[in-house]
Amino acid sequence: MQQDGARNKTIPASAYNALAYALWRVIWNKDDFERYVRGMLRDHSELLARLDFGRTKRETSGELVNLLQASEARYLDVSVALMLDIAGMDRFPNLERQVDSTEKVALAEAAVAELRRWTGKQQEIIKEHEEHAAAIAESAKKAQVIRAFTEAHEDLKQRFLVMHAAADKHQRGRDFEGFINALFALYDLEPRAAYILEHEQIDGAFSFDTDHYVLEAKWWAERIGRRELDVFKTNIERKGKNTLGLYVSMSGFTSDALAVYSLSTPFITMDGGDFMAVLDQRIRLEELLAAKRKHASQTGHCHLPVSKIFSESE
Repeated sequence: MQQDGARNKTIPASAYNALAYALWRVIWNKDDFERYVRGMLRDHSELLARLDFGRTKRETSGELVNLLQASEARYLDVSVALMLDIAGMDRFPNLERQVDSTEKVALAEAAVAELRRWTGKQQEIIKEHEEHAAAIAESAKKAQVIRAFTEAHEDLKQRFLVMHAAADKHQRGRDFEGFINALFALYDLEPRAAYILEHEQIDGAFSFDTDHYVLEAKWWAERIGRRELDVFKTNIERKGKNTLGLYVSMSGFTSDALAVYSLSTPFITMDGGDFMAVLDQRIRLEELLAAKRKHASQTGHCHLPVSKIFSESE
């Protein structure tokens, strides 16, 4: 049964012959026969268009099986479905209503038994067909997920570019918060919107691997300095030793601020270049965060430019 280039098994010609014979034997009346065939081929109108139901049932059955056999790779599902459906028949209501029903039922039973003998031999092929169909369905599902992810990514990128060109800087700051939540949600990082605790306001929080992070995000014209990072460090320490932080500054950080947190840090940082790399899908967000966290753990430095991540991976 030819399913792809890696498979070379086919349905034997004798099995097709058994199908053709059984198909016209199991139903006597032509109207019922046509209804059954149309039902089995409802997803293949191109096959129905080539069948002449004005001919005898035997001729129509032979014509259909010839079409299936000639294009086996394309119509594997139809052939298998027909074989299994007919081989599974244990009663023949249409034949039982006929005058000479006993003889007709006996012939149908013999035809089905012969087809069943072939389907029994073809269980491995049928199993391959089902596995192949399942693999195709799974691939289609994955492709749909990837497509939806890519489209959502592109929407966020356009949203980011609109914010970048916004004239109202205060509104941009408010929109930036929602944007970060949407981006982190896309990567299943369980973002939490801004919330207020006693004596402090937190821009947000999220989870990454087994760690919990508090988030501070600023889109200022100037770079973030040491004072802001000191405040952020204090806020993190209030949450407990298992809490980490992510400080986002679209304009970057001053050199003296980074120098202070170059040997020991409870947080990592992101800037505008990081966001563009993620939005351009040059690096996934979780890969970026993992690299920054590893760098902070190994060096004590809060900042790792995305350009350095790329250069190290080359």
